[in-house]
Amino acid sequence: MSQPDASRNPPAPPAAWAPPSAAPFGPPTSDASAPGQPVGAAQGWSAPPAGAYAPPVGYAAPAGYAAAPAAASVPAYGAPAPAPAKRGSGLGVVALVLALVATVGASLVGAIASFNVGLGAGREVATRPFTGDFDWGVLAPVRDWVLLGEVSFWVGTALGLWALIQGIVAIVRGRGRGAGIAAVIVAAIGPIAFGAVVQGFLTAGLAAGSGVGG
Repeated sequence: MSQPDASRNPPAPPAAWAPPSAAPFGPPTSDASAPGQPVGAAQGWSAPPAGAYAPPVGYAAPAGYAAAPAAASVPAYGAPAPAPAKRGSGLGVVALVLALVATVGASLVGAIASFNVGLGAGREVATRPFTGDFDWGVLAPVRDWVLLGEVSFWVGTALGLWALIQGIVAIVRGRGRGAGIAAVIVAAIGPIAFGAVVQGFLTAGLAAGSGVGG
């Protein structure tokens, strides 16, 4: 008697096996404890809306992971940035005031002092015999005016340097940029204006004191 051919009777497939054309887990089935409800409804699961995922009830984020921020705490995109605080212009204004004092004030005091120096020196020159060398003794009667002229020069120089530096700082920091530019210009021309004024009034004083001008 011959034995049956094993290749004609293959063994039955396992019970959990599904053909390749079927879904991996098969269609959702109803819960035996609650007919008509999807699987997991009896355990407290709720069906998520279409296109969104909702974790099951009682789910907590694993240790070490931060929970998702609430919608109210998310910053709104596209909102305009706050306007920067307006800087004051006091730095440039103060520099301009210092430059004006250094230029106008020092030139005015220097003009008064130089005219009186020229007036007194001119009178001394007119009363003394003419020599080829300049005699500094003619300045003895007007030494107070000479001192005043020197003080006005050094004070104007110090204030002019202060105004120049502060004006540059105001321009760089944007704190009164227009006034800072004006302060730099006025402080730069201050020494030229002072020298021209002193020279002019000293000449006028010499002419008046010596009688050259009549």
